[in-house]
Amino acid sequence: MALELNLQNTELTGDEIAKLAEMRRVCARRILLSTSLAASGHPGGSLSTLDMLLVTYGCIKHDPKDSQWQGRDRVLMSIGHVSPGVYSVLAENGYFTEEDFLTGFRRAGSGFPGHVERIVPGVEWDTGNLGQGLSTAVGMAQAFKMKGSDQKVICYMGDGEQQKGQIAEAMRYANKYNLGNLIVIVDRNHIQICGTTEEVMDIDVTGLFEVSGWNVIKLDDGHDTNKFFQTFRKAYLGEVAKTDKPTMIEARTVMAKGISFMENLSKYHGSPLNQEQLAEAFKELGVDNDFDKWAELRKAPVATNTKMKNVVRYPDIVGGEPITYDSKTDCRSAYGNALHSLAKDNNVGGAIKIAGISCDLEGSVKMGDFHKHSPTAYFEAGIQEHHAASMGAAISREEIACFFSTFGVFAVSEVYNQNRISDINETNFKVVATHCGLDVGEDGPTHQGIDYIGLMRNYFRFNVYIPADPNQTDRVIRTATVDSGNVFVGMGRSKMAPILAEDGTPFFGNDYRFTPGKGDWVRSGKAGTIITYGAVTPNVMEAWQGLKDEGHDVGVLVMASIAPVDRDAIVEAAQKGPVLTVEDHHVDTGLGAIVATVIADNGLAATFKRLGVTRYGASGKPADLYASQDLDSAGIVKTFKEML
Repeated sequence: MALELNLQNTELTGDEIAKLAEMRRVCARRILLSTSLAASGHPGGSLSTLDMLLVTYGCIKHDPKDSQWQGRDRVLMSIGHVSPGVYSVLAENGYFTEEDFLTGFRRAGSGFPGHVERIVPGVEWDTGNLGQGLSTAVGMAQAFKMKGSDQKVICYMGDGEQQKGQIAEAMRYANKYNLGNLIVIVDRNHIQICGTTEEVMDIDVTGLFEVSGWNVIKLDDGHDTNKFFQTFRKAYLGEVAKTDKPTMIEARTVMAKGISFMENLSKYHGSPLNQEQLAEAFKELGVDNDFDKWAELRKAPVATNTKMKNVVRYPDIVGGEPITYDSKTDCRSAYGNALHSLAKDNNVGGAIKIAGISCDLEGSVKMGDFHKHSPTAYFEAGIQEHHAASMGAAISREEIACFFSTFGVFAVSEVYNQNRISDINETNFKVVATHCGLDVGEDGPTHQGIDYIGLMRNYFRFNVYIPADPNQTDRVIRTATVDSGNVFVGMGRSKMAPILAEDGTPFFGNDYRFTPGKGDWVRSGKAGTIITYGAVTPNVMEAWQGLKDEGHDVGVLVMASIAPVDRDAIVEAAQKGPVLTVEDHHVDTGLGAIVATVIADNGLAATFKRLGVTRYGASGKPADLYASQDLDSAGIVKTFKEML
C-alpha cells in the first residue's frame, strides 16, 4: 500500500505512523524471505534503512505507473547491496508485485539482481561499488541545476562507505557548485562486513561533511518515522541553515532492526537466515511462514516481464560545419575548436545541450573557448578525476552531451572502474583524452599513457576513436557529439601537419566525413599494407614515401575507429600481402592485437608484424622516443622491408 505524506504538515499524524509501521512489517518480511529464498543477500542493512526508505518514497515526486516520468525526483542507492529493502519498498509503492520480486530475486535472467540495477522499475542507477554513488548523485543534481529544474536528488549511503576517498571529492564539488537540490542520507548503524566501523576504519562522518561546507543534521533515531519525516521534510523543502548548499542527514540506526537475534551483528550484513531462523524471525514479526510456498514458485522459469529496457535520453545536436586545417597544429587544439563551434550551434537561448568537465587542465585540453562561450555548462572539478568521471557520466543520462577531458593516464588508467560503471549504466559519456602515448615526451613514463585502447576495449559499450590529424579530429568530435552512447577519443600532444592526399590536399578535410567502424585507405598499394592511427600517422606517411621511392607499392590504412573496427578492411589488407601495424601504444594490447585477431578469426595466412611500444618510455622528445622503439619512419621502412 503506497502512502503519500503531506509535506505541508510539520509532523506525521497518528494514522500515518500506524500505516508506516504496518508497511514496515510487510517489507521486513519480504527482506528476510527474499534473502532466505535466494540463500544470499544483505538483510541487515536492508532492515536498517527500511523506515527511512518508506518515509522518503512517501515524500518525493514519483509515479509508480511511469517509472521514467521526467519530472520525478531521483533516489540514488549508493549502498546498492540493500536491494532487498529497496525492492520491498518499491513493491509496496506499486512499481511491481510482491510475486515478481520474491520469485525472481537473485535468479539468473530475472529482473531483480543482487545489487540494485536499472532493469528494476524505480531504480535509477546500477550500483554496488561503494564510494561512487555520491558522485553520481552530484551529477544528477548538477544536471537539474543546469536545466533550472526544481527536482531533488536523494542519495542513500552507508557509514562504512564513508571510508572511500572519492566521497571527499564529491563533497567538495557539491559545496563549490552550491547543489542545494541534493540530500544525502547516511545510514549510521556502525556496522560493516568485518565488524564495527570503529574497528575497521574509524571516521568522523559528520565532521567530513561539515568541513566541506554542507548542511549537516544528526538524527538520533532513524527508525522513528516521525522524527525522520520532520528531518527529511526540512531538507527537502530547503528549510536548512544554508539553502544553497547540499544537506547530509546522519541517521543513527540499528543493523537488522526489528529482529532481536540479528540486531547489531555484523554477520547479518550479508548473511541470510536459514529456515529455522526465518521461522523464529517471522514469529517476532507476527507474520505467517510461507517459505515453502515461495520456494515452490521459484522452481518455475524465471519471469522477465518487469525488466526495464534502457531509455536513451539524448539531445538533438547540430553537428555544424567542419573546420579544415591546411597548416601545422595539434589535435587537441582541433578538439577545442570543434567543441567551441558545437557550443555556439547548440548552447543557445539559455538551453544547455553540451557540458564540459576538466580537472585543473583547461588550457592543456583546450576547453578555454568552450568555457568562455558556455560558462554555466563548464565545470572545473579540480584534481578529482574519480569524481569527475562518475559525475560526468550521470550528467550524460539527463539529455546533455557531457565531455570529460584530461590527460590519457588520468582519463583512462586513473578512472578505469568509474568508466566501467558508466558503461554498465549505458550513459552517453564523451571522454576525450589528450596527451596519450610516447608523444607526451618529456613528462616521462608516468604521464605517457600507453594502455588507452587496451583498457577502453574491455568495456562493451564504449566506441574508441583515435584520429590521425587535426582535420580528422574535428570530424571525429562532431560525430561523437551528435551520436548518443559512450565514446572515448584519444590523441597525442604534439603539433603535426595535416595528412595529405596524393594530390596534396588535406585527406581528412573538405568533404571528408568520419564514419564509425570504417577505416580510411589514405594510400592504395599492392605490395602490402601499413595499418596505423593517431600520432604516428605522419611517421607512417614519411615511411610510405620512402618505400615508394625504393619502388615498393604499399598501401596505408588509417584506422581511426578502433571500436568498432573495420574488419572488412583488415581482411582486404591481409589478402593483398604483408601487413604491418604501427601504433603509439602497448604493442600487445592495441591495434596490432585487434588485427591479429581478425586475421585469425578469418582463417587467413598472412605475413604480419606489429610495431608498438615494447617498454616504458623515457623523458625526451617524442621523435627520439619513437626512434628508440622503431616507430620513426626509418624503423617502419626497415621493418616493412624485412617482411618483403
